Amino acid sequence: MRVTETMTSEFDLESLLRHMEPKHVKGEYVFCSIDESDFDLVGTPLLVFREAEGVTLVLLREIAELNRLEFEKIWGLITLQVHSDLSAVGFLAEITHPLAQADISVNIVSAYYHDHLFVRLSKVDKAIEVLKSLSEKY
Repeated sequence: MRVTETMTSEFDLESLLRHMEPKHVKGEYVFCSIDESDFDLVGTPLLVFREAEGVTLVLLREIAELNRLEFEKIWGLITLQVHSDLSAVGFLAEITHPLAQADISVNIVSAYYHDHLFVRLSKVDKAIEVLKSLSEKY
């Protein structure tokens, strides 16, 4: 078992928005779907989610291409540096609305410490600009 530094999660909506600190994580990411029986062939993806129709993987584009996996779009990854509480209410709603107004689609993964936003690679800079502008309002 790996022991990590204990961080206090943030629950307050205004504090979450003020301290979100969006950071672009370098890389070109893709979403793929594979059969469960092929899972061991792929290596270690960034994200795995099992659905009835197949296993969804999020992984670097180069790994998908190496494994000849089909994908449709290239995504950039933005991590919000605030340690958001998984029970916080309204945080993601406050983020997605201004992104939608800027014509930016977003796929969000809430992990234990942070929220991670996948946006079209071509719109990463604009998304960070929108998020920083939102954060400055608080």
